[in-house]
Amino acid sequence: EVQKWAAQGDETLRCGTMVVKTFMDMDQDSEDEKQQYLPLALHLASEFFLRNPNKDVRLLVACCLADIFRIYAPEAPYTSHDKLKDIFLFITRQLKGLEDTKSPQFNRYFYLLENLAWVKSYNICFELEDCNEIFIQLFRTLFSVINNSHNQKVQMHMLDLMSSIIMEGDGVTQELLDSILINLIPAHKNLINKAFDLAKDLLKRTVQTIEPCIANFFNQVLVLGKSSVSDLSEHVFDLIQELFAIDPHLLLSVMPQLEFKLKSNDGEERLAVVRLLAKLFGSKDSDLATQNRPLWQCFLGRFNDIHVPVRLESVKFASHCLMNHPDLAKDLTEYLKVRSHDPEEAIRHDVIVTIITAGKRDLSLVNDQLLGFVRERTLDKRWRVRKEAMMGLAQLYKKYCLHAEAGKDAAEKVSWIKDKLLHIYYQNSIDDKLLVEKIFAQYLVPHNLETEERMKCLYYLYASLDPNAVKALNEMWKCQNMLRSHVRELLDLHKQPTVRSKFILYSTVFNYIENLPDPGKAQDFVKKFNQVLGDDEKLRSQLELLISPTCSCKQADVCVREIARKLANPKQPTNPFLEMVKFLLERIAPVHIDSEAISALVKLMNKSIEGTADDEEEGVSPDTAIRAGLELLKVLSFTHPTSFHSAETYESLLQCLRMEDDKVAEAAIQIFRNTGHKIETDLPQIRSTLIPILHQKAKRGTPHQAKQAVHCIHAIFSNKEVQLAQIFEPLSRSLNADVPEQLITPLVSLGHISMLAPDQFASPMKSVVANFIVKDLLMNDRSTGEKNGKLWSPDEEVSPEVLAKVQAIKLLVRWLLGMKNNQSKSANSTLRLLSAMLVSEGDLTEQKRISKSDMSRLRLAAGSAIMKLAQEPCYHEIITPEQFQLCALVINDECYQVRQIFAQKLHKALVKLLLPLEYMAIFALCAKDPVKERRAHARQCLLKNISIRREYIKQNPMANEKLLSLLPEYVVPYMIHLLAHDPDFTKPQDVDQLRDVKECLWFMLEVLMTKNENNSHAFMKKMAENIKLTRDAQSPDEPKANEKLYTVCDVALCVINSKSALCNADSPKDPVLPTKFFTQPEKVNFY
Repeated sequence: EVQKWAAQGDETLRCGTMVVKTFMDMDQDSEDEKQQYLPLALHLASEFFLRNPNKDVRLLVACCLADIFRIYAPEAPYTSHDKLKDIFLFITRQLKGLEDTKSPQFNRYFYLLENLAWVKSYNICFELEDCNEIFIQLFRTLFSVINNSHNQKVQMHMLDLMSSIIMEGDGVTQELLDSILINLIPAHKNLINKAFDLAKDLLKRTVQTIEPCIANFFNQVLVLGKSSVSDLSEHVFDLIQELFAIDPHLLLSVMPQLEFKLKSNDGEERLAVVRLLAKLFGSKDSDLATQNRPLWQCFLGRFNDIHVPVRLESVKFASHCLMNHPDLAKDLTEYLKVRSHDPEEAIRHDVIVTIITAGKRDLSLVNDQLLGFVRERTLDKRWRVRKEAMMGLAQLYKKYCLHAEAGKDAAEKVSWIKDKLLHIYYQNSIDDKLLVEKIFAQYLVPHNLETEERMKCLYYLYASLDPNAVKALNEMWKCQNMLRSHVRELLDLHKQPTVRSKFILYSTVFNYIENLPDPGKAQDFVKKFNQVLGDDEKLRSQLELLISPTCSCKQADVCVREIARKLANPKQPTNPFLEMVKFLLERIAPVHIDSEAISALVKLMNKSIEGTADDEEEGVSPDTAIRAGLELLKVLSFTHPTSFHSAETYESLLQCLRMEDDKVAEAAIQIFRNTGHKIETDLPQIRSTLIPILHQKAKRGTPHQAKQAVHCIHAIFSNKEVQLAQIFEPLSRSLNADVPEQLITPLVSLGHISMLAPDQFASPMKSVVANFIVKDLLMNDRSTGEKNGKLWSPDEEVSPEVLAKVQAIKLLVRWLLGMKNNQSKSANSTLRLLSAMLVSEGDLTEQKRISKSDMSRLRLAAGSAIMKLAQEPCYHEIITPEQFQLCALVINDECYQVRQIFAQKLHKALVKLLLPLEYMAIFALCAKDPVKERRAHARQCLLKNISIRREYIKQNPMANEKLLSLLPEYVVPYMIHLLAHDPDFTKPQDVDQLRDVKECLWFMLEVLMTKNENNSHAFMKKMAENIKLTRDAQSPDEPKANEKLYTVCDVALCVINSKSALCNADSPKDPVLPTKFFTQPEKVNFY
């Protein structure tokens, strides 16, 4: 009957269903029924049913067979192994029907699965030799049919079925293991997500049993290199990652194998293992680093791998590790330190990215040492690394200091960033400077804030910066202001096309180039920009508005956008020309300061004065805030003077003038001096209040206040002669040397008055100088100094008499600088006086009543005075070689502070091209300075001065007429003459003295000979040879003096010949020697 229904159509399938129900209702205890239906059970396993073409019949038969295995358990009615194999392969094929949950027969397929799982029917197959084929087919089938439409029960029965086979068998073959692991490979995982979940749950359930099999597989592939054992060999690292995520216990025996692989000789293999372990160690819930310390230490060793990609991968891992495992930061720090100095730019760059990324997530994740590595990289030799470090620090500052996202402690931790970023403005690279300006505008004081908020941010930033950062910020504003003036010059040239000569245009273009990145491209850009300006009148008007003193921040923003829009080209997404224009506009646009901003700053300062500001909350004291606020306004008064012109602002400044803080009052006076040109005409009330205050400060204020008060009167009042006379006359009559503490301010005021208005006060001052300054003050020692042996004392410990004498010397200089002539021979007398002070080592009277430290002060004042007078051509001409040498020797003074301050003054004057070239020769004497820092400073000064002079000659074609005073190489004859007259050089044959001379020569020549520009080595050699054809103009008839001169020349020639192979070439031009120092033999050019 059964065979009959199986052969018939669908309408007779009800008979088959009855058979199924019969077996379904039977249980193991029904012995009679079992015996009765045994022939049917055997018959259902015949080929007729197992190969039946009707799938519904096959399903019913499979359900029957599953029930038969249940009923006859533990002994199946089928004794043939081949028959059992056929039956189980048949049942496995039927399980494919589970795939379609919407099928009418799905419940029957589910019943089949449930029955097999519950009875563990497949365990019968363990007795078969080729049972593995059945299991593999079963596993593949189940993993292929599982899908998202299945409920939890389906997955659970599949899990029970497979786990029983794994856990109750004798082991898992490689092929069976592959059928599970293949579902973990990313490609399969993404394709069949449910299969991945099933495999994951199966592995979790069977971890104890399957772990040795997994270990064997990885051992075969990783250690023995037998990749043929499995088709999954190429995916071992993906599998390890997934298995670790499922349950680390699955890899207990595999981790030592990874340690072995980390030490492989193959760089690519190490890279693959590092990538894998980075994921294992870095994952959020991983405790592998603490559980397996040997592997962790071995992994950390890869930070120092010889293979660059391995080091790079290690560094990238550190970011995730810091964020997910802060406890490992200590282990990582030392390795990141080494990598932050890696020779590879990309690795140093990624170290910064790693630290900054973690810091932006949570500042507590990065310690001070890690932030220190980023700080160091702001000075990296590569621009890409420096940029990343600077931008990263800027982002941290904005997040934790400006927005205070993590409280005061976090803000304190990164408070140093603002100073460090501004210090970078001291670097020579224009790229660094431009980035600092961008960072300042976007991160330190965001320009998009409202005016009051922006100024509050600037006010407290300025108050909390260190002195060097303040100088850098001031310099930044100064540079931007200078660039604005260059743009103004260019626009003026366009207004007068007939005047635009090629020379003027070239000079202006050069000023632009040095203010933009990539000088090569910048030159072409400026030419194109100049052409565009000439063609587009609207563009010129927009630019004129942008650089106008009255341009507001909002107007500037509109102008920048409008100019950029005009120059943009939709067909050219990347427009280098537009980028350069944006660089220029960003530098010249007043994005922070306008009249409204100055008003807001003044209001903030008023609140600090009244005690109603948030000073303490911002971490600064009210006094510091006020002083810093005035200093800030003082700096801005140079760059944005027009923005100050309002009664409200000046009223606040008058209030500051009345304050007891001397620095505040001084800064307020200077602001009036810089910005008050229209006070007299526009604000008479302010004028009437200001004048008596300025008079009082000039007479009885501090020296600095007196100086500023005099200059302020001279700058902003039309009747300045009357005003200055009202100060000069009472002060000049009341001078009293017996009360030196009351002399200092009057001397300062008188000196500056005589310098600013020489026509009116030079003559009256002469009698003051002769009768009081020289005769009564400088030539007398009224008090006795302390004999404590100190060479220097702090300012507050210097006696009033010496301070008065120092101011008296400055007064002499200012008086002479005002006159600018030597008709009365006053300059000769002053120079003799100053020389006498240097010869007497500061004790002009030689009564030995003055202390050592006071003598140092007076030597410094005398040397500085000669140097100041030398900046005026009419006085430079009358300074004798002897006086020049006395002045030069101050740089070898026994007192460290004298040497230090004198060198700074010398450098400051030389770098501004104010002093004649011979004064640069003085730096050669610094080779004898016993302090290393002083020698290093002198070398830096030389480098800077030589660089500036060469750059000036390049930028100014007309400078060729002044080559004798500009070309750095012309310092050589001055240096040779100076060293020949060094008091320490007494015996031309003394080896030690010659060695000192050689050191001094090389100190200068080393810097000069860094480059052989225009065959300069041969030129310097020729100069030294020509000097030997002359005599010493200072002592032409003295044989010893000439012998010393020729000896120094010989040493110089020896140094030049030994250090340069190029010096023997022909000199490009015949050198000219200064007649002031050398006589004039035949065939040698002189000037």
